[in-house]
Amino acid sequence: MSTYPKNKLAQQVIAHCKAYAVKHIVIAPGSRNAPLIIGFTNHTYFKTYSIVDERAAAFFALGLAQQLQQPVAVVCTSGSAVLNFFPAVAEAFYSLIPLVVISADRPKHLLEIGDGQTIQQEGVFNKHIVFEANLNEAGTDNKQLLNQAFVASQKNKGPVHINVPFDEPLYETTTSFSENVNAEIRQPKPTFYINEVLPLWNAAEKKIVLIGAHYPDGELQQLLETLAQDPSVLILTENTANVSSPNFITSIDKLIFPFKEEELTAFKPDLLLSFGGLIVSKKIKQHLRKYKPKHHFHVDEIRAFDTYLSLTKHIKTSATNFLKALLQHKKNVKSNYQHYWLKKKKNRLQKHNAFLKEATYSDLKVFDVITNQLPENCMLQVSNSAVIRYTQLFDINPSINVYCNRGTSGIDGSTSTAIGAASNSPKQTVFITGDISFFYDSNALWNNYIPNNFRIILINNGGGGIFRFIPGPQQTEALPYFETPHQLTAKHLCNMHQIAYISARNLKDVTTALNTFFKPSESPQLLEIFTPRTENDKVLKAYFNFLKE
Repeated sequence: MSTYPKNKLAQQVIAHCKAYAVKHIVIAPGSRNAPLIIGFTNHTYFKTYSIVDERAAAFFALGLAQQLQQPVAVVCTSGSAVLNFFPAVAEAFYSLIPLVVISADRPKHLLEIGDGQTIQQEGVFNKHIVFEANLNEAGTDNKQLLNQAFVASQKNKGPVHINVPFDEPLYETTTSFSENVNAEIRQPKPTFYINEVLPLWNAAEKKIVLIGAHYPDGELQQLLETLAQDPSVLILTENTANVSSPNFITSIDKLIFPFKEEELTAFKPDLLLSFGGLIVSKKIKQHLRKYKPKHHFHVDEIRAFDTYLSLTKHIKTSATNFLKALLQHKKNVKSNYQHYWLKKKKNRLQKHNAFLKEATYSDLKVFDVITNQLPENCMLQVSNSAVIRYTQLFDINPSINVYCNRGTSGIDGSTSTAIGAASNSPKQTVFITGDISFFYDSNALWNNYIPNNFRIILINNGGGGIFRFIPGPQQTEALPYFETPHQLTAKHLCNMHQIAYISARNLKDVTTALNTFFKPSESPQLLEIFTPRTENDKVLKAYFNFLKE
């Protein structure tokens, strides 16, 4: 016989999770959240996970939601525990991921009287959520607030905060579950009128379609390939866009970094059409802000950022809906725009290959080897900072889906997100990370849900190598405070968490290790590749200078 919390408020929260199909519940252990723990773990509908570190738990839940494309809940006790959710909440907000934060709290009469594990939890996430439901023990308005929270999470594709006050006793149970909830009907999808943009589209001789982070979508891929048959359209993508074609520019920085002034002017589009999430390439952002298009349309059901300081219109629909309408009514425009820049792309690729063929052992050379040996049809999770930027310089096998926390671009939860994503995916997950990001989030390994086919490739260059490449830090007297030099290794962490450990310190070691690294195994594996900290920036600068020649 199942055991449920006797607390009515806990039953209401649990019933609403079930009604709105929030099946996956990540629990950070505690005491004040005991009624929720009892309820979720004893209810047959839910799949529960226990992760002790709240920051890791929230990013794990974010990774789950990223892959499921559905809301996932993360539960914590009262006090500072909820503050540790904030980095993942911010990432979910800017990445449009439906994360449901459920925090236990003390009742109002126990706040600000000196009780332990007590802070002001109402409003703690402020502008980084799409709805906040502060419940109350009296029961007034609770059902309405819960319905609003779950509808907002799904409708607005963002995080919501449900704050639940529990008074003692916390551990009382019952065999009856009395709460029953019917989910509210969702609002219809927004509509748009293609005639609002069609004349401008058909008049433009130079059009750029720029696609940021996007969940894999076969229909979007086909629509973009059809759109690319228009010679006036140049499609720019990043690996995280999860669309690719020989007729797309798939490595933006490789194309535009060597541009001379006349090329920068010629590249300026008449019209910019953008889809998806945030863009990695700083170069394209700088370029489009300086050489502004006459018109910029961003297509997204929820939000449009004026990233390029030229936003004309936010078209509130999905990319596929928009493109289907556009392709039905648009006219191809006579232009040499696409042909010219695809020819440039071909030349850049020849230079890229020539440089890599002779490149010395470095981060750049290692990424060349790794990206060529990734297994087909895997999920690739990438950490932030230098790692995602290196990855963008290489063409990834189109069968591979690529993800990165680009909402806030933080290094703090990349490993936890990757493990959360892997925990419920049928695909093998490969996670490429840098040393600072990995060690910063080392508690990500402290859980029981890492699949045996999970693979971590750790590029250890002894510090934050990106600060040797970007202008500024090396001209100061404080470089060690920017790049965080260290001599740490992941070997002991792997031993502690029962992850098979392999290391490589030269190109031969890397190639040999990768030959067997992705094969089936009885435990997760980590390959730590040590690269020369003081040489990596020199090789990368030489690479971009070579492209200019």
